[in-house]
Amino acid sequence: PTMKTFNCAATALAFSLGLTPVVALAQTNTVHGEVKKIDTSAGKITLKHGPITNLDMTEPSKTMVIRVKDPAILTKVAVGDKVTFEADRVGGYITVTEIQKAK
Repeated sequence: PTMKTFNCAATALAFSLGLTPVVALAQTNTVHGEVKKIDTSAGKITLKHGPITNLDMTEPSKTMVIRVKDPAILTKVAVGDKVTFEADRVGGYITVTEIQKAK
């Protein structure tokens, strides 16, 4: 094999190995919940949800007001919708980073 072939194979291997943990991580951070209230002007949403494992919140069910990273995502859902979402700590606050209606 030529050096070019080896570099391509090594790059492909590194790329595939690099993506694997990211894909697995994204799947484990998905939380199921239900929209209870939306406060667009404050950029907050009230969600009844299950555990948020990436934030060490292991309670089986909890209702809380959570900030959203981008208020535009609040237009994707309505009160009463079953949703899946991702949350993280942003600026020290628990923040919804992505949300969508559950399938």
